[in-house]
Amino acid sequence: MSTEKFPFQSDTTPSHPTTMSNEKSTLEPTSSSTTDADALTLAQMGYHPTLKRNYTRLSLLGVGFSLTNSWWGISAALITGINSGGPIQIVYGLILFALISTCVGVSLSELASALPNAGGQYFWASELAGRRWARGVSYATGWCAWAGSLFTSASVALGTGSAVVGCYQLSHPEFTIHPWHVFVAYLAINIFAFLFNTFAPLLPRIAHISLWTSLLSFFIILVAVPAAARTHQPPSFVFATFVNATGWSQNGIAFIVGLINTNYAFACLDCATHLAEEVHRPERQVPFAIMGTVAIGFVTSWFYSIALFFSMDNLDDLDSTPTLVPLLALFHQALRSTAGAIVLEALFVATGFWCLVASHTWQSRLCWSFARDGGLPFSNFLSHVHPVLAVPLRAHMTSCAIVSVLGCLYLGSYTAFNSMVTACIVLLYASYSIPVVCLLVRGRENVRHGPFWLGGFGLFSNVVLLLWTAFTFVMYSFPPVRPVVAGKTRSNTFDPWLDMNYVSAVYGVIAIVVVVDWLVRGRRYYRGPTARKEEAEAEVVLVGEGVVK
Repeated sequence: MSTEKFPFQSDTTPSHPTTMSNEKSTLEPTSSSTTDADALTLAQMGYHPTLKRNYTRLSLLGVGFSLTNSWWGISAALITGINSGGPIQIVYGLILFALISTCVGVSLSELASALPNAGGQYFWASELAGRRWARGVSYATGWCAWAGSLFTSASVALGTGSAVVGCYQLSHPEFTIHPWHVFVAYLAINIFAFLFNTFAPLLPRIAHISLWTSLLSFFIILVAVPAAARTHQPPSFVFATFVNATGWSQNGIAFIVGLINTNYAFACLDCATHLAEEVHRPERQVPFAIMGTVAIGFVTSWFYSIALFFSMDNLDDLDSTPTLVPLLALFHQALRSTAGAIVLEALFVATGFWCLVASHTWQSRLCWSFARDGGLPFSNFLSHVHPVLAVPLRAHMTSCAIVSVLGCLYLGSYTAFNSMVTACIVLLYASYSIPVVCLLVRGRENVRHGPFWLGGFGLFSNVVLLLWTAFTFVMYSFPPVRPVVAGKTRSNTFDPWLDMNYVSAVYGVIAIVVVVDWLVRGRRYYRGPTARKEEAEAEVVLVGEGVVK
């Protein structure tokens, strides 16, 4: 094997399903032999195994899908998507994003299979980039990924908190919602979700619970809403109605700027890659979780959206609901019962809560893995794994604290907060694209392939990912409505439909943070592939001795 093909994977590396013992080489691998091979592979990358491999294939899929949760994501962006294209935007947009996300998933799965590491994107970029650029490129990738994860958690916490406050308003019509009410709910949910990520052995069980909670909630809403609705829209409304309430004179632009809402339903596909050191045979299990998330996400979100569109009664009432939660208003229209609407919305809240728990798992692993290579300030502090709880508790606490601080932005400007939701999608795409560019420059055939490798279709998927990332970086920066009135609302009280798009400013802030930290600290302390490979030899010997014993 050529030395160009990932030098940390030597030709003598034991691979699955071969065991470490010659006497057992013809037998199925035992649990201990699988663990040994996983540990040795990680050691060859330059890392010592510090997290327990508690996840199974199903629990890994559970945490991956619980975070992406496509039907929940499309619920959170229902009305804004309708205003920018109508039902056509959602129904056909979901098909478009299922195809794009398949390509994104294939690109991530190939890299995760070849390089199974909790660092995910930044680690892949470090290994695939040229020696001269590896440290800087992977450093920028790590920051994009972690920032994207923080913004995602903030958006999930807001969507869930808004639903809780909306339920209270529906049961108390005299109550007027103010931003601070939603902010309090946001903080409470973020803190409560924090607790569920503090004990490693519970996390796989939580992943199972969150997966089945989401699927059961989806099924109940899918059946209950159309069955209870007094009237049903004709198929022409669901499949052929275009709405442009954005102020853009060109319908094409209106459709494009609304894609961000549908795109949100397929965000965060990299989640499972950051649990690669907590599951056996990650080179096989992680691709299964990623592609399974895309498949389940499309099926649930598409049928869910169609069911809701058929059940709509008055679109204007949804847009102007005093609950500020259009989905809750739709439930109320269909069931004609306050209690019934709140019960269905409670399913949405429960799903959103477990989604936030999964997001906390994801962001903490990103923070921890990046910190162990010196990618963040206070890396020695953040890279610590709690010896009893067996989780990166400090990275988890720090990430959740930052999410709480980000919520303060909601008090000042919903416009600015909403721009973070856009940024979370584009920053994550950027973090996927950087290692893919490095892969294509290096040559797809000049890397050692993992079990999941799709050849020509993989190359096609890489190109689609890069083109879509470039498209989103430009088009998602457009303001959602015209004319643009920065920092003002369309009502005298509180209106979530605002005019400005500050996502470019978010990019600028992230860029400044990355550049300043690199110049002040990162360029001296960030561990690149050269240092990692030097340490890998000693790590392999250490782990190898443990395997022999």
